Amino acid sequence: MPTIYISPSTQEYNPYVTGNGSEEYQMNLLADAMEPYLYSNAIGFTRNRPDMTAASSVRQANQGNYDFYLALHSNASGTGSEGKNRGIIAFYYPTSTKGKEAAEIFAANFRDIYPLPDQVSTRSTTSLIEVKGPKAPAVLLEIGYHDNYSDAVWVENNLDLIAQSIVRSLTELFGLPFIYPQTVRYGAVNTPGGGSLKLRAYPSAQGAVISEIPDGSSVEVYGEYQGWYTVRYGNETGYADGAYIAL
Repeated sequence: MPTIYISPSTQEYNPYVTGNGSEEYQMNLLADAMEPYLYSNAIGFTRNRPDMTAASSVRQANQGNYDFYLALHSNASGTGSEGKNRGIIAFYYPTSTKGKEAAEIFAANFRDIYPLPDQVSTRSTTSLIEVKGPKAPAVLLEIGYHDNYSDAVWVENNLDLIAQSIVRSLTELFGLPFIYPQTVRYGAVNTPGGGSLKLRAYPSAQGAVISEIPDGSSVEVYGEYQGWYTVRYGNETGYADGAYIAL
């Protein structure tokens, strides 16, 4: 399964013009909203902590083996133009093919939900540490302007929709079907003859085998796709044939 590092903004000093918290607060709410979608789509993740910085987040991510680094931010206009700008920008490192591909996927999906689709863009940069620093392909999303009232309200009122769009983009990037989250259910593996059940990286009999789940084992079920369940067993999440799981 793919594994990503999520870095919500740690900038608690950037207030939302609505008075509803800060950039750090709203981006952590967004990361919270992403988690059910990540589980249901078998995407593993690690999150930074609010007491960290952009630099320490990159350092922590580089100590692991992640398939992607995603930074979540909201933007602000320069001095003298406060509140005058709107839009979404997906930043990527200019020599990162995967980063550019991801940025374009994020932008395409944001254009479907953002009220000003022509103000959604991608941009290469060598100056942002969360784009140039990670060893994994990286994208930094600037989701609206928190000093613009209309953008701030849009973010606050659409956290689930934004989370869904971001995770849908990740499934496209990793070549996975998008699966809506369900209420977490619990089941037991029940295979013919007591054999083990294969946990796969893709919901298909041709999907690579991640591990094998012994007969009778308990699993958590997060979603369903064409007869396959997204399940968690121990520390691993993947897809298992629903025919062999008794809920």
